[in-house]
Parts: sequence; structure tokens; C-alpha cells
Amino acid sequence: MIDRRAFLAGTGAVLLAAPLVARAQQEGKVHRIGYLTVPSRESAQGVANTFSLGLRDLGWIEGQNLVIEYRFAASNLDRLSDLSAELVRLGSEVIVAGANAAVVAAKNATRTIPIVMFLTVDPVGSGLVASLARPGGNVTGLTTTAGSEIYGKQLQLLKDTFPQVGRIAIFINRAGPAHAVARVLQETERATRALGLQRQLVEVRGPNDFDQAFAALAVTRPDAIFVTQDSMFYQHRARLVQLVAKTRLPAMWGLRDQAEAGGLMAYATDLKDLARRAAGYVDKILKGAKPADLPVEQPNKFDFVINLKTAKALGLTIPPSLLARADEVIQ
Repeated sequence: MIDRRAFLAGTGAVLLAAPLVARAQQEGKVHRIGYLTVPSRESAQGVANTFSLGLRDLGWIEGQNLVIEYRFAASNLDRLSDLSAELVRLGSEVIVAGANAAVVAAKNATRTIPIVMFLTVDPVGSGLVASLARPGGNVTGLTTTAGSEIYGKQLQLLKDTFPQVGRIAIFINRAGPAHAVARVLQETERATRALGLQRQLVEVRGPNDFDQAFAALAVTRPDAIFVTQDSMFYQHRARLVQLVAKTRLPAMWGLRDQAEAGGLMAYATDLKDLARRAAGYVDKILKGAKPADLPVEQPNKFDFVINLKTAKALGLTIPPSLLARADEVIQ
């Protein structure tokens, strides 16, 4: 005969233990994340590593409770659709996507799996989200788009450093999203006019246009160069840095990584910072948050980086007052 008190005590112990067991099982689960980006692995590995470290800081460790499926398109946009479909087939619980084309491909592949973007330009204007505050759907994350004043700040710093600059060649990727190209055209026109600069547009659609563009610059001889923020310019930053250096002209770059690769100066958000913040979105989603309820965040940290090594190689003098204003000086 079973003792009633012992039976009830045992039942209570089972009931109390059940949530603990369920929690232990959940904690023991290995989650699968998809990571999709446009550049090559070699070009984007630093950003990807920072994302992984960001997850580690939040307790998500690859090989223990997390698997990250990395997919790099190597600038072949035609591959993005197949890579996105593959990440869906693999059972990704979240897909992290960099740059607009990657987010579009992921969104076309799934309307249910949460997508965390972190290198997108104007996600509202491009139709990726309904609004920054209320993204809706299955997409949220971060955008590289700051306020319109960013172009004025970049050009102002260039002019402060080199007061003799009058005409500036501005590189624009015409193959980028139409809304993003229109914004760059509008804002750079406004900024150059406000600073009393002449704007010379250099419109390219891919790396095959670089040689012709720089051959034209050898004839027109602008006073300086401004390479705007763009994923294609990021992917091919090493080659662009070499081509700009051959002109021996001062240049402002739209991304910090380009100054680190040898560009003269940059005033920009740090892509690695955005990748680290993207890890926070993944953490929240894996813990039950819905992407539709997580507002899209904009860059909140901009660094002025001067590559003094490049300046010396080009025979350019950086005023001490500008070096003092820099957040980082690369020696």
C-alpha cells in the first residue's frame, strides 16, 4: 500500500523538478544561426569575427550552444538567392544579413524566420521595414544610414584638413539601390554647395569601371576625392586605396575599414560595432523576442580616423589641430 503523504511528496517533487528539467533541456539546446553577407570571406572575416565575439560575450558559444552557418557571396549578387534558401533548409532560427541585397534575398527566402540586418542603407526607403520604430514583419536590426548631416561632416573635415580644396571628385556606385543613390546625390550636392565646393561626380557600377574612372581623373584633376559609403567600395577597398594613392590627392573615405586599409582619412561608423550590436538582436530573439517588436537602430558612434602613414607616403601634411581632433591616428 502506498503511503499517501509519501505519494503527494513524491508528486510534488516531480512537479517541481519538471520546470527544472525543461529549463535544462532548453539550455542544452544547440541553436543554429545563418550569416549571409555580400563580400568575400577574406574581405568580411573581421566583421564576422566581431559578430561571433559579440555573441560569446552574451553567452552564446560556437560549438557548445550555437552553430553559425557562414555564407559569403564574394560580391556575386546572383548567389544570394541560393545561399539564402540553403540557410533556410539548414533550419536557421535567425538569419543575420549584411547589406541591402543580402537582406532582400533572405526576406524573399522566408517570411517567418527572423532576419537581423546590420549593414543596410535606408531600410525604410528600400521597403525592408515599415518604420524604424515599428519594423513589422520578420526583419529588424541596424542600419548604416545616419542623419543627412553625415556627408557635410565628412566633407567639412576634408576641407578643414586641406583648405585649398575647391573641386572634389565624389565616387558613387550607380548600381546600388536607386533610393540610396538618389539620397547620396541629393545630400552631397547640398553639402558641397554649403561648403563652397565644386562637385565632380564619378559614377561607377562595379570594379571593372575603376580604371576608366581614374583615367578620367588624370585629365580633370580634381583637388580631392571622396569615396562614399557603399558595400561595393568596401569589398574592393584594397584596390581602390591603391588607385587613389596613385593620384596623390587627399581623400575622405566613407568607411573606417577603408582608412585602416590605407586610405588617408575616414569619418564613419565602425562596421564591427554594428556587427557587435547585431549580436544583441540575435540574443533577444533566441530568448523569445519578436523582430516586429524590436526597433531598428541607427549608428550612434562615429570615429574620425587619420592614416598618418599614408599622409607621409603621399607627402601630405596634416595640421596638428586636425590630428588632435582625430579619434584614432594610424602611425
